Amino acid sequence: MTEQELIEAVKRDNRKAQKLLFDRYAPKMFGVCKRYVKNKEDAEDVLIDGLFKVMTKIDHYKGTGSFEGWIRRILVNESLMFLRKQHNFKLTVEVSNIEIKSQLNIEDKLREQDILNLLDKLPTGYRTVFNLYVVEGYKHREIAEILGISINTSKSQLILAKKRLQGLVRESNQYPGVG
Repeated sequence: MTEQELIEAVKRDNRKAQKLLFDRYAPKMFGVCKRYVKNKEDAEDVLIDGLFKVMTKIDHYKGTGSFEGWIRRILVNESLMFLRKQHNFKLTVEVSNIEIKSQLNIEDKLREQDILNLLDKLPTGYRTVFNLYVVEGYKHREIAEILGISINTSKSQLILAKKRLQGLVRESNQYPGVG
């Protein structure tokens, strides 16, 4: 079934199409949820809620841009809503004028699963801003609006996340030559 046929069948509440949509997109979207929501069970809940929203709001998809990208945005938003309920992002320390000289590109040195394992070790604020900025491509202004924090807090959380990740890579000693 093509993507367009799948979309049309889900719009008609076709149960087989809904299952196909779930089977096709759930594995990748679970990875998106897991990047934001540390606990596996919570990430699964966010995934289910997000994919339910995809199926009930599929009429809102206008066909412009990637369907997978549209789904991803819904799952990122669901993950952020979950985190907002669990954490107060305004209780973060604002740090300005911090410079970190990066001698390595962590993404080039580590496998994807290694990065996910390291991200799990970051505090929620660091991990969320890192994901939004580095992975999703949001600007600090957008992150500040989404999380209800200042632009400087977004910037400092990213800087501190990178610094913490560098320290975690060095501590692991399983990546010789990194750092």
